[in-house]
Parts: sequence; C-alpha cells; structure tokens
Amino acid sequence: MHFTSAQRLDDGVLEREFTLGEIPGTLWTPESAAPAPLILMAHNNGLPRAAARLVARARHTAAYGYAVAAVDAPGCGDRPRSAADEQVRADLRRAMQAGEPVDDIFESFIGPLVERAVPEWRATLDALLALPEIGGPVGYSGWTAVGIRLAAVEPRIAAAGFFAGGYVPRAQREEARQVTIPLLFLLQWDDEGNPRQRALDLFDAFGSKEKTLHANMGGHTGTPWFEVEDGGRFFGRHLK
Repeated sequence: MHFTSAQRLDDGVLEREFTLGEIPGTLWTPESAAPAPLILMAHNNGLPRAAARLVARARHTAAYGYAVAAVDAPGCGDRPRSAADEQVRADLRRAMQAGEPVDDIFESFIGPLVERAVPEWRATLDALLALPEIGGPVGYSGWTAVGIRLAAVEPRIAAAGFFAGGYVPRAQREEARQVTIPLLFLLQWDDEGNPRQRALDLFDAFGSKEKTLHANMGGHTGTPWFEVEDGGRFFGRHLK
C-alpha cells in the first residue's frame, strides 16, 4: 500500500489517498492514539469513492472514532474503463431513457463487477489491517451486492450496513442466505429504481439472527441523514 497524499481536515480526521497495485483508494482515520476499528465503505453499483454522499458519510464516521476506507471498483471512478464497460453503460442509459426493462443489463454489468471487486476489497483489507493505526474489528457499509459476497466469504467482517437502492444480481440474492452477521438494511420506500418487494424479499433471505430493516419515505437519494447516526450506534454495538 502506497500513500500518495495526506491532509488533516477541519474535524481532525486525517484523509489519505493510496494505491494498492492498480486499486486507488481513500483512507480516513480519526484523531486518536489508539488503533481504530475499521469500516469498509462502498458506493452502490460501483459509483466513485469521491462521490459527495460517500465522502460525507466517511468523514462523519471517522470523526466518531473509526478508520474508514473506500476504493474505486474496476472500471469506476479513477479506474480505466474497457470498451465493454462503456458499451454496457451506454446500453443502460439508452434503456432507462426509453423506459425499457433494465434488469438484464444490470445483471450483465453488476454481476461481473462483483466478481472483480470482492477480491480487491479482500486484498485492501489485508493491507489496511497491517497498518498500526487500525486494530479491527471490521464492519462494512454501503453497496449491497458486494457486501453480500464479502460477508459470505470474509470471516473478518463482523457487522454490515447495506443500502437497498443498488441492483443485486441473482447470485448475490441466493448468497444472502449465507450472511449471518449482524445486519442493518436501509430501504427507501419510494425508490423508483428498486422494486420495494424485491428489497423486502432480500431482507427476508438474509441468514442473520440479528437483522434490522429501516424503511424511510422518499426516492433513491433521499435517505435521511439521521440514518448515519443510527448506523453509528449499530456499529458501536458490534465494533467497539
């Protein structure tokens, strides 16, 4: 892991950009002498780690005593896109503008993205846990599709908060039964791009004995800020 920049923010959080091989990422760490628990934070459907909503959540979470890391998934953010990546994104935009069904396009895009992203997250986790300022345990917050696979295969993940707004491929809907860690699942009741019943069925499928569903009125990007505070309390119960 190679750090390429560092700045101390006005809330005391240290923000550092890093690279791990071809993986670009950002690490936020609190102003504390003690090793901090770690939360891996991913944006739905591979949106960039620099997205304003993710950065705001990361900084707020780090200020409460967590190390927070985000990386760009293959073909997303600062990563180069292949011709196939560009084509599927163009197909998706065209279908959405025309009001056509998009599930098959999402399946062809998100399924392979999960397969590529999860090994990178695990390699990043290895590197992060080797840093003296990070002590574990580890939580996960954000992108549900990647989170399901990561929670199913990575025993170091102790708790997870999932956002229901991203498309979840069929394979991960099946894998949800293997997820047994404590879980907080956030659903926007009026999310125009995510059928409500599909999200409820997914919540039902999770194998966790401790799982909580928070449903709020509003569309895809309308998750209330107080859910960040509730998420902090959830992770506080399981990571501290």
